[in-house]
Amino acid sequence: MASYHWFEARNISCFKNGYEVIKNLNLDLRSDENIVLIGPNGAGKSSIIELINRNIYPVIKEKTSLRIFNKEHLNIWELREKISTVNNDIKMRINPKLKVFDLITSGLYGSYSKVNCKSEKNFLSVEELLKNMNLIDLSQKCYSHLSEGQKQIVLIARALINNPEILILDEPIANLDIKSRFYVIDQINKLSKINTKIICTTHDLSMITNIFDRIIMIKDRKIIADGTQREVINRDNINNLFDINIDVIKYRDQWNVYRNTK
Repeated sequence: MASYHWFEARNISCFKNGYEVIKNLNLDLRSDENIVLIGPNGAGKSSIIELINRNIYPVIKEKTSLRIFNKEHLNIWELREKISTVNNDIKMRINPKLKVFDLITSGLYGSYSKVNCKSEKNFLSVEELLKNMNLIDLSQKCYSHLSEGQKQIVLIARALINNPEILILDEPIANLDIKSRFYVIDQINKLSKINTKIICTTHDLSMITNIFDRIIMIKDRKIIADGTQREVINRDNINNLFDINIDVIKYRDQWNVYRNTK
């Protein structure tokens, strides 16, 4: 399939609770890219995700335009079929006693509860996804019995059950311990083999692995750098982004930062 711009924003500003969370955004996102939005907490990364998901709307002003999947007015249900999002808010909606198999199945029905009338087709779809993501051993475990890393991967599996075009991961390794962080990163890397493209927000450079084609740096609700990893990730850009004095080095396909004490 030929690449196309599925998201096109021109001169977009958005307010939330009276505060400008997006400032004059100009951004195109292509259908053949895995993308990282990186920046400090409060930079505006999640606000762009909210804009994509139509949870916030732009201020109408001169030369403002917003097109998602080539439409200015996209039905919210049509949008949900094309985009799946995993964020930390989802965890609050889940019954801790719900089993993994039932949680993933619930994604087919747009709920977070057990579905009692599962069709054979849906049952087989969940079984195949569990197998492909190496989650068979977890399928009958209660959600509350999983490690934090396992919970994150199960939520990602739930988001993928409808085969979305775009998977949005909003801070997928935030608040995870070291073991869980590497587990989640490794599992996300394996998703590069599927057709779904990934947008990931993070403030952690270790999240940026080789599967990501494009890095967008966001500071003070504005894009300050945009390009490939080689073009964008360097000492000057990272220091500007986080207002810190550090060195950044890529070692064994992993970005690492070191505090510069000189």
